[in-house]
Amino acid sequence: MMFQHIKEPEELGSYSKKDVVFILKDISNHIQEQDNEQREKIMQNGGHYSEMLPIEYFPKEEYMDIFYKTLEDTKEKVAKAVAQVGELIFREKGEKTVIVSLARAGTPIGILIKRYLKFRYKIDLPHYSISIIRGKGIDINALKYILNHHNEEGIQFVDGWTGKGAINSVLKKALLEFQQKYGIKISDKLAVLADPAYCAELYGTREDFLVPSACLNSTVSGLISRTVLRDDLIEENDFHGAKFYREWLERDLSNLFIDAISEIFPSIQIDKTKLYAIDKKVYNQGIKEVKEIKDKYNIGDINLIKPGVGETTRVLLRRVPWKILINDMDNPHLKHILILAREKQVPVEIYNNMTYSCCGLIKPKVRGNAE
Repeated sequence: MMFQHIKEPEELGSYSKKDVVFILKDISNHIQEQDNEQREKIMQNGGHYSEMLPIEYFPKEEYMDIFYKTLEDTKEKVAKAVAQVGELIFREKGEKTVIVSLARAGTPIGILIKRYLKFRYKIDLPHYSISIIRGKGIDINALKYILNHHNEEGIQFVDGWTGKGAINSVLKKALLEFQQKYGIKISDKLAVLADPAYCAELYGTREDFLVPSACLNSTVSGLISRTVLRDDLIEENDFHGAKFYREWLERDLSNLFIDAISEIFPSIQIDKTKLYAIDKKVYNQGIKEVKEIKDKYNIGDINLIKPGVGETTRVLLRRVPWKILINDMDNPHLKHILILAREKQVPVEIYNNMTYSCCGLIKPKVRGNAE
């Protein structure tokens, strides 16, 4: 089936087109960013996060230090996890693989998987990055564009890590609806670098650690904002939107991150016999723990609970945190979390009963207002 009226994607972002094609609409000059307090108030009174963008500042020196330190500490762990998930994908789909990363956290991971498979098997796989939005679904026009160029059997969705497993659920629902409407079945088996929620079959690790690309928002994700879906900006045949922070091109770290991990690949040895023994069972442990936290802290909206190092980092950088739960004060993956919490004067509590290293709780609204 060829889908009609599908546009060609614009050139967007600071990555090379050889690494990824963003299937997004450039809305850089058409949307005003809002600060965290404004956005929190709107979201907790019925607004949707995808209709707004947070103000993105170029990271302070302290955040840059965290990024560089984290990159140095974890680059081998990240490279090994990329290699494992890359091998699992290749074993399932082989040379017909089409990597489709979920913007924006999935994009650098998709590039790394593409780079690893090119290094290991001398194949240059196509890689696209498309939008998926909790509560609204996947970008159908972007999916149609990919299907106009590739076979559905090869499509492999990639994300950075699992939090509660919410995007997993959104993906499954969206692809089922797509199949019902168009008769095309696409695998909803998500591949991730880190799966601390125990909800993905294809993963590089289930350890909850900070993936360096979670530190700096757009400056390590191709200078692309989070994706936007709003009726006044996105028309019927448009792709979901994003802002391109062109003003930071000279200070961008997106390619530095990719290159730092890629140069480790020659030293990574994957025992393929052990791949067959990997526990691919889905336990959905993360969502069970999140529900326990919801009850214990009397939080009405589960979306205010953000488990895992990556999500907690984002809460501290761009939401209004209420408190941070950590599993162990001596956990080496939590140094930056403790620094950010101290800087923002957010209380930290020990909470042993979780597989995650930490969990960020967003301040619930009080008497109808988000404080």
